[in-house]
Amino acid sequence: MRLSTKGRYAVMAMVDLARRETEAVRAVALADIAARQEISLSYLEQLFARLRRRGLVTSARGPGGGYRLARGPHETSIADIVHAVDEPLRATRCGAGKGCMIKGERCLTHDLWAGLGEHIEEYLASVSLADVATGRLTADRQAA
Repeated sequence: MRLSTKGRYAVMAMVDLARRETEAVRAVALADIAARQEISLSYLEQLFARLRRRGLVTSARGPGGGYRLARGPHETSIADIVHAVDEPLRATRCGAGKGCMIKGERCLTHDLWAGLGEHIEEYLASVSLADVATGRLTADRQAA
């Protein structure tokens, strides 16, 4: 499975937003996120349009405008973010309703990769935006 820049950058930007929201009273400008995370502003604008349509962020126009989380960081999973930017979380090479092979059959390792995709999905659904923003995952890995 390969997570493209859409999914990775959306998560990076949302973690940045979650961290800034606790510090700031005003909305966070995308230009600030772009500079801190070294992501193209135009690319972030595309991603945040998708995040807004899926109800993960709200926008404010004018002076002091920018973006805010639509719900608390504990209520947003990483899977929510990845899905919002239309990033597939499957590890197989199968298309929707099609098999892996030219004739539409499943390859010999299909179940292996499908199972891996399910584990990835479950893991990302179990991790909240708050977990990443507060560094909980780092603490968990050091304890393990």
